[in-house]
Amino acid sequence: MTNSNVRILVVDDEPPIRKLLRVGLASQGYAISEAPSAKVAIDLMQQEKPDLVLLDLGLPGMGGHDLLRRWRDEGVDVPVVILSSRTDEAGIVSALELGADDYVTKPFGMNELVARIRVALRHKFQQQGEKPVFQSGDLSVDLVKRIVKVEDREVKLSPKEYDILRILVQHAGKVLTHHFILKQIWDDSTDVQYLRVYVRQLRQKIEKTPDQPRYITTETGVGYRLRVE
Repeated sequence: MTNSNVRILVVDDEPPIRKLLRVGLASQGYAISEAPSAKVAIDLMQQEKPDLVLLDLGLPGMGGHDLLRRWRDEGVDVPVVILSSRTDEAGIVSALELGADDYVTKPFGMNELVARIRVALRHKFQQQGEKPVFQSGDLSVDLVKRIVKVEDREVKLSPKEYDILRILVQHAGKVLTHHFILKQIWDDSTDVQYLRVYVRQLRQKIEKTPDQPRYITTETGVGYRLRVE
């Protein structure tokens, strides 16, 4: 699917932001629809069925969180990238837990936003099923044989370390919250510090410079992201 076949719904109450996104994304070939409120966004979702939504959390009336919750409760599975000017990490985490696919904080660069859009769309349009081998730079992960290599050197991981890496690979490029990863591997009662210990151990094994990770990056206060190169 080419960009010209992709329609993006921009939901933001600030006209300058909508204009910036309309001009910037149209230059990338995307078709753009605009909604200054949740009410208009609900109508456009039904009428146009966009391929992706850029959603501001600070909408008047029905806020971005409530709109996202409504869509997910109704079974609307369109990818949603949050646009947030908020400095509190809790608002971003809450949106991701409600089903948002990613986020950028205002002010943002157009290149960063387009990269987030491409990742979200790739997850939507890819065929069902995992690719047997994930490759990013010198890192390769064989999801069938459970073999992890860095520069063709096999790396031995513990079961929990591999489970964390597998989940990151399955959602490569997307930010995953601490809660999401904990729920997938342990349970909701597990302390996030437990996850940090395992991620630190995993970085020691796959990163050349664990303190400046190339692959598993930290989204401060939110979670982790596996970079795709």
